[in-house]
Amino acid sequence: MRLANKTVIVTGAGSGIGAGIAKRFAAEGARVVVNDINAQGGEATVAAITASKGKAVFTRADVTTAAGWQSLIEAAQQNFGGLDGIVNNAGWSHVNRPFMEVTEADFDRCFTVNVKSIYLSAQAALPVFRKQGRGGAIVNIASTAGVRPRPGLTVYNASKGAVVIMSKSMAAEFAPEQVRVNCVNPVFNPDTALSAAFAGGAVTDAMREKFRASIPMGRFSTAEDVANACLYLASDEAAFITGVNIEVDGGRCV
Repeated sequence: MRLANKTVIVTGAGSGIGAGIAKRFAAEGARVVVNDINAQGGEATVAAITASKGKAVFTRADVTTAAGWQSLIEAAQQNFGGLDGIVNNAGWSHVNRPFMEVTEADFDRCFTVNVKSIYLSAQAALPVFRKQGRGGAIVNIASTAGVRPRPGLTVYNASKGAVVIMSKSMAAEFAPEQVRVNCVNPVFNPDTALSAAFAGGAVTDAMREKFRASIPMGRFSTAEDVANACLYLASDEAAFITGVNIEVDGGRCV
């Protein structure tokens, strides 16, 4: 069990990649605080984990608010006695469109969900990690968009670029306290809730092939691919790894 006796918060875990991460972590012994704004999805993830004899609780919380993060920290402490890690998976994108058509509201929401939530996660978690005195691990889900952007998603790309740089800076600052911060950058996955936004409309067969053609290994990323990378970074196997970005992308960013 690679995460035995570790308590981890996974945001946006009611579906897609987040659900895959939560289930994979639980299968490796983690006690998971499943978060989403969609209670039905979050409860379904918890039900799947407990059905497999894993440990998880659901906490509905808005990760763009300090109050939301406080409720997640409390859920970890009250249900499992502490906190060892966070996977910041919750994200949002404006619809693929020309830069001049992206609204100010789109810009604000993109940076609030994708960037501010990570800032708030560390603001809430660092005091806990310090008090416990055993360090911690934060894994931020960025995107290949943050290192090799596509046209039509400029504001989204910028928000994920900010996640990459903020993660590196947090890693440098928090390292003396044994708090590790790393990034995982997935490539396009047509089965996630944001795929239609990335595609600018319905994910047609033609659109799928357009995206697939940009990935040298010839397939899309899966929730399991991303979960496996996160698992390594959250585990003690990566005890000396901080400030890195793992592209889970079949070679797209090479």
